[in-house]
Amino acid sequence: MRHNLEIPQGKRSKKYRFLEILPGAISYGAIILLFILSLINPVLGAIYLFTLISATLVKAVGVAYRTVQGYNVIQRAMKVDWRHRMEDLENPHDAYERLHDEDSKSYHFDEHIENLKFMTAMGKEYPDPRKIHHVVIMTAYDEGIDVLEPSVEAVKNSTFPSDRIIFALAYEERGGEAMEQTAKELYRRHKDDFKKFLLVKHPANLSGEVIGKGPNLTYAGNYVANYIHSHHMSAENIIVTSLDSDNRMAPKYLDSVAYEFITHPNRQRLSYQPVSLFMNNIWDAPAPTRVIAVSNSFFNVISTMRPHVLRNFASHSQPLQALEAMGFWSKRTIVEDGHQYWRSLFFFHGDYSVLPIRIPIYQDAVLDESFWKTVKAQFIQVRRWYYGASDVAYVGNQLFAQRDKRVIPFKQLFPKFLRLLDGHVTLAIMAPIITFGGWVPMIMNLSSHDMVVYNLPNIVSVVETIASIGLLVTVLVSLRMLPKRPAKYRKGKSIFMIIQWILMPITSVLYQSIAAFYAQTRLMLGLYMEKFDVTKKVIKK
Repeated sequence: MRHNLEIPQGKRSKKYRFLEILPGAISYGAIILLFILSLINPVLGAIYLFTLISATLVKAVGVAYRTVQGYNVIQRAMKVDWRHRMEDLENPHDAYERLHDEDSKSYHFDEHIENLKFMTAMGKEYPDPRKIHHVVIMTAYDEGIDVLEPSVEAVKNSTFPSDRIIFALAYEERGGEAMEQTAKELYRRHKDDFKKFLLVKHPANLSGEVIGKGPNLTYAGNYVANYIHSHHMSAENIIVTSLDSDNRMAPKYLDSVAYEFITHPNRQRLSYQPVSLFMNNIWDAPAPTRVIAVSNSFFNVISTMRPHVLRNFASHSQPLQALEAMGFWSKRTIVEDGHQYWRSLFFFHGDYSVLPIRIPIYQDAVLDESFWKTVKAQFIQVRRWYYGASDVAYVGNQLFAQRDKRVIPFKQLFPKFLRLLDGHVTLAIMAPIITFGGWVPMIMNLSSHDMVVYNLPNIVSVVETIASIGLLVTVLVSLRMLPKRPAKYRKGKSIFMIIQWILMPITSVLYQSIAAFYAQTRLMLGLYMEKFDVTKKVIKK
């Protein structure tokens, strides 16, 4: 049975509308419940508050542990000679005989030896590494060449052979004549740097599409697929990586993805997720956006250590054969990256997962022409991310379908649905509850002389102090992950990279809670976000 992978447009069913309203209803309800319980009995309010805050405290300990663990794993992966490992896969038997008795070296892990052993036993069931090709699709709207060229250069500088890389610049007709000229100039400069440099212009105003990155990617994906077939190349040996205009992949990324693709038998039902680090221009961005950029970077570091909950985010890689079979990305959502996980999961009837690639792809922190424009642009970006709450209805509609119409068993999908719903509710409610919740029982019972209620703000403050240990670990690790300080900044700038974290409570409320409530409220009211508001990329000279 082929499941309809598309998000509905226009009028939704009653069940679908209920599920769209659900995240916002729970988020608003959780805040209102604190006031109601505090009014009925301040002790009930205090118990409810501590239940929520205790969960946050436990998570803070986990965050600290996973942050250090993830950082160390990424550092190990960055030291691996992935090109050498790929060469070992060309003749796994000889490589295994050579390596299994040797002392450990920097270019391989113990699992590399095991992979060689299994490949030797399985024979020709694995792809020939010399026949693997990469397609890199970079989307652009109206960015200038100073933004786009470093991203192209990063692909050019990959350790993977350039004569097996097809680069496709997917640019929007809506970008106008300036974008057209920029695309042609990039082609002129880099047409000889890859097996093929393709220019793919996505027409404006095609029916059935939102204004966003997903339609552009899908249009380019179909264009590339036609090119592959017309040149009699095997789609099953081609891996597609999607890039935003400011994404700069680490040189070893493509080799690392190719290695994992070859060594996993279920390769066509996997996507390959790098660690997205918002570090390109971190020294240029103002303090509020630096805090958000580093926080999001560490969320991605932590996620890579939890493969069972990992989903697609921003740039990711997926086999062309699988993408073509499912119709590439969705053309009806502005959050096509996270949505791609659910789209793929349903297409493969649950036999699909995201494999963490511990090699980074570096992205820009939000930076506009002025401080206030940057602050506004940052909010626009995160509210778009948190519109991923729209997937609650998409997943729930399948979860609560009639049994004969489900493509995934209820007991397999239900935990994923709960984690999705809980994640979006937590985004909305935790920052204001932690920041202001301790005052609610006391304000709602000003005449009360209960000492627990009176001292609740102080007690919450102590708990927050304990939880800040996790933040301290994040700060220390972030200092090690920062790119080298540009010469244009004095050494004193490094101090602000520490002081900036006092903004964490403010940024959590403004850019996490309010943005999440904004997205969920739009869903509740049926005011769908169907335009991808592009974050302006400014290069600070």
